Amino acid sequence: MTGVVPLRRRVVFARAELDLIMQLYGRMVAAGHWRDYAIDLAPSAATFSAFRRSAERPEVRIIKDPRARQGPYALVSEAGAVLKRGHDLAAVLAPLKRRLVKLVEAET
Repeated sequence: MTGVVPLRRRVVFARAELDLIMQLYGRMVAAGHWRDYAIDLAPSAATFSAFRRSAERPEVRIIKDPRARQGPYALVSEAGAVLKRGHDLAAVLAPLKRRLVKLVEAET
């Protein structure tokens, strides 16, 4: 078959990974902090972006890049600084969970 371009492989979040991310996202939405999200699946990395308002840059990005030496997962701030990187997604999401606790405590 000439002229047929094979589909490129994409990095994707596994169901368990996406479940962890969406649980956190749901709690942040319930706390009134996040309002929108986007998922970008590229050949080199998968990115979950969480927004306070959909018209702004994402407050945080959760990136899965299997080629990264320090672990496939990274938590990146709005300014582009890597907040946490590692091999365990739950550990990488820990700073966001602490932020959620502070948000909930501030409401009470």
